[in-house]
Amino acid sequence: MSLLLKPLQSGALTLENRLVMPPMATAKADPDGKITKDILDYYDEKTRGGHISLVVIEHSYVSSEGKAHRNQLSAAADELVPALGKLADTIHRNGSKTVMQINHSGSNTSEETIGTMPVGPSAVPNPRSNIIPRELTRNEIAGIIEAFGNAARRVKEAGFDGVEIHSAHGYLLNQFFSPLTNTRTDEYGGSVLKRIKLHLDIIEAVRSATGKEFPILLRLGASDFMEGGITIEDSLTAARKFEKAGVSILDVSGGFSGYVVPGLTGQGYFAPLTEAIKKVVSIPVILTGGITEAQAAEELLADGKADLIGVGRAIFKDSSWAKHAVESLR
Repeated sequence: MSLLLKPLQSGALTLENRLVMPPMATAKADPDGKITKDILDYYDEKTRGGHISLVVIEHSYVSSEGKAHRNQLSAAADELVPALGKLADTIHRNGSKTVMQINHSGSNTSEETIGTMPVGPSAVPNPRSNIIPRELTRNEIAGIIEAFGNAARRVKEAGFDGVEIHSAHGYLLNQFFSPLTNTRTDEYGGSVLKRIKLHLDIIEAVRSATGKEFPILLRLGASDFMEGGITIEDSLTAARKFEKAGVSILDVSGGFSGYVVPGLTGQGYFAPLTEAIKKVVSIPVILTGGITEAQAAEELLADGKADLIGVGRAIFKDSSWAKHAVESLR
């Protein structure tokens, strides 16, 4: 954790040293998930000047059956490491730290995308994709755990500063955590602790593959905002377990059907989630969600709502947002 957080912790608790660019899918990879010039140019443009402390690279699939959409980045093969290294180098040259988000789509994909029937914890409809998946076997779950570990190893070999495990927005780990999509009766279903067993197994595999000092982030869908889904009480239990398992930072989001949740508006609309989670863990917590104003971000930090502020869509729309935000606060 220290390698990542030291530059973020220097100086006062301000947006200038606490700004995170969260993952925003560009769909600029080639059909096989490989890095393209368009991706390198995109991240070069967004990070120029080093005003963003930490850049989280868009979700990248850990195996072919975990691919979510066309032109998604891949972390599923060793041959990808040199090109991924060019991406890490590009961002480092601009003065920012960077981690890569790794993911398995589960049932939040299509047969057209992956060439086979989508899988999930249980054969129930995914509220986001409406796909009814094939239920994963224990042996297949073991393969997915191994795939996450191998993907994390590649991220480290490519020179990134950490890796983020994706468990939000209706993808596989969100599907296991959520009672909406997990009706299993084995060790991976039932109570909160059983529904996060896959997370804990993956964290262990990632830690084993990357070593004790490599930062592990976890993107947590802390509430499904749907009746019968994940609640903040579930996530408080999960957050404690994730910290104990070795997660370095919790990157909090919400919404099973996407990070834009009907009825949630305003600057930092997931703040009630991060504020609650901060009370039960000692590791840093990232707040994202609707933040477009630098002063609002400063106030969220000052009020103790989070330790780091994620600004996605504003930077996606305006590559100079971070520069102007930092200058306005000075």
